[in-house]
Amino acid sequence: MSEIHTDALHRILENTPDGRRLFELLSGACQGAIVIDSRCKVAWISDAYRQLLSVSPDAAVLGRPVEELLPTSQLPRVVRSGKPMFADLMQLNERWCLVNRMPLRDEQGEVIGAIGLVFYQELDSLQPLFDKFARLRQQLESHNLIRSSKYALDDLIGESEVLKQLRRQALRAAQLDTTLLLLGETGTGKELLAQGIHNASPRCQGPFVGINMAALPESLVEAELFGAAPGAYTGIDKRGRQGKVQLANGGTLFLDEIAEMPLTMQAKLLRVLQEREVEALGSNRLEKVDVRVIAATAVDLKERVARKEFRADLYYRLNVLPIRLPPLRDRKEDISLISHHLLNRIQQQAQLPSLALSEQALHWLQQYPWPGNVRELHNRLERACVMAEGERIEPVDLGAYDDLPAQPLGQTPAGQSSLAESRWQAECRTLQQAIDSCAGNKSRAARQLGISRATLYERLKRYQLS
Repeated sequence: MSEIHTDALHRILENTPDGRRLFELLSGACQGAIVIDSRCKVAWISDAYRQLLSVSPDAAVLGRPVEELLPTSQLPRVVRSGKPMFADLMQLNERWCLVNRMPLRDEQGEVIGAIGLVFYQELDSLQPLFDKFARLRQQLESHNLIRSSKYALDDLIGESEVLKQLRRQALRAAQLDTTLLLLGETGTGKELLAQGIHNASPRCQGPFVGINMAALPESLVEAELFGAAPGAYTGIDKRGRQGKVQLANGGTLFLDEIAEMPLTMQAKLLRVLQEREVEALGSNRLEKVDVRVIAATAVDLKERVARKEFRADLYYRLNVLPIRLPPLRDRKEDISLISHHLLNRIQQQAQLPSLALSEQALHWLQQYPWPGNVRELHNRLERACVMAEGERIEPVDLGAYDDLPAQPLGQTPAGQSSLAESRWQAECRTLQQAIDSCAGNKSRAARQLGISRATLYERLKRYQLS
């Protein structure tokens, strides 16, 4: 029999007949249900959910913090934010399940708890739905209704002068049907810029085909780029195979990491650029193509030419109109706008409750040097959405202290700024005081600090506290 914890959600669960039956009815409509109160303690759990967790029917779980049962539970976040999380994947006892989480409110609209519902214990039952979606997408792509280029120049977020200049350069370049070379550090958004230029160009109705040369095995480069004739090698389709150059005919071919293209293939690319014709692998016939090439690199191509690792004639043919993307550290005034844009997109895609950046977090973002540029910023924000305990993202959620050496309390890491030093010492003292006041009970200390046990253990390890 499912249990009811009368100290939590008392009004709903005990005071009305409908309230007493509500959660039992819900549990019958899914494959497991659990309810927590406003303190994030288990208020009710169905028998089926116990079985999913391998918890015995007589085990006392009511009144316990939900994170003791489910260390990765997102229900506390639903309680804090008051926003639901639909169609999320969660692992329960080494099995993946599809779950929905919703806040529970009283008559005044105040959040008094949250409910989690498991609808699919076996994800194989969802495979027909996934397959149907894939078929529909394939049909749309074949009719050219879904394009492979989804970014425009307006997606270059920021109001700094250096970014405004980049937009102006890109818009002018889009009107010229010539080869472009995009230069910039890794993570600066070279593919986004290439797609934006394509969509602002007269070729916007044509295909945009992108390929990363660094991710392509050398043995496949020729067939992938230039296609293969029927019978060119074992396993080839009897009709032959179109390469990326042919697929981009009438549109734009984006060659990312162009410096990684093998020397043997560079001569064939040069023919495409100069003669507008391509010869497929195993064929002796030249095929005319109308394609604009946008190449990108994060390395110094001139240096590669000097070391004879890149053809000089191809370099000068690519370098007709170079555009350099600025690193994020050179436009720090854009970091706030970019961060809020990325944060909203991450939360929408993952169906996460809204989280805001604290002033301290935003200050840290603007001071960090960003060696990985916008890509690293996206990754750190994505991590913060998972790690954040409250409604605001703090520097620690962004990994602000990950690179600092672990030091026992009272020892300051060498070279730290006074601000980081103060934060380091303050967090050490807070953690130690919580552990001491709870007589070493880490579960109680985590509740006192308002964080999960997993987070507490991670921070104790970082600061070498026991």
